[in-house]
Amino acid sequence: MVAEKIRMLREKMGITQSELAKRLGVTRSGVNAWEMGISVPSTQYIMELSLLFHVSTDYLLGMPGQKTVSVDGLTDRQIASVVEVIACYREKGPIEL
Repeated sequence: MVAEKIRMLREKMGITQSELAKRLGVTRSGVNAWEMGISVPSTQYIMELSLLFHVSTDYLLGMPGQKTVSVDGLTDRQIASVVEVIACYREKGPIEL
């Protein structure tokens, strides 16, 4: 699962195994081993891959059901508003158009 996601995200980003390895400070054969499922990235590299590919670590690890919303750049007040809107939708259920 992790292997497939790393390969898919790398290809989607349009970079080679060598380019990914250079960005992470590992060898190309190390990246190849991850993508072949021969080895699994350490926690440190899971975190770095998550940041590089703009996905959650849960997504990389294949954890189901969690969606995330980035609140980077928002003020505390704006974040509170987003949380409030989400809570309202959860209480009322989906809105039909």
